[in-house]
Amino acid sequence: QVQLVESGGGLVQAGGSLRLSCAASGSIFSIIVMGWYRQAPGKQRELVATIPSGGRTNYADSVKGRFTISRDGAKNTVYLQMNSLKPEDTAVYYCNADVLINPNLSRYNYWGQGTQVTVSS
Repeated sequence: QVQLVESGGGLVQAGGSLRLSCAASGSIFSIIVMGWYRQAPGKQRELVATIPSGGRTNYADSVKGRFTISRDGAKNTVYLQMNSLKPEDTAVYYCNADVLINPNLSRYNYWGQGTQVTVSS
């Protein structure tokens, strides 16, 4: 099994910044892709950004130029630097990972528990 533990959410004023972290642990052989999704009240969960192993990052149009996703492969950790935050960024942010697990190298998808980000106007 694999666990994803997020941290770094909180309350910030519009225009401010926050940095989210997500650390993966468990029976990990390798992580194929890690990403962040968010879900605002009354809305569906949506992609924010993804970063594959050795590949190109992908961002939702709504966060391009403001958010940056990065990854520390040695620590199995993904980060989301969020700048110029807007009230519409308010949501629960979820970490996601596609993982090859030991010992049989099966591929599974995992979610973190979510961290609240609230941006006040």
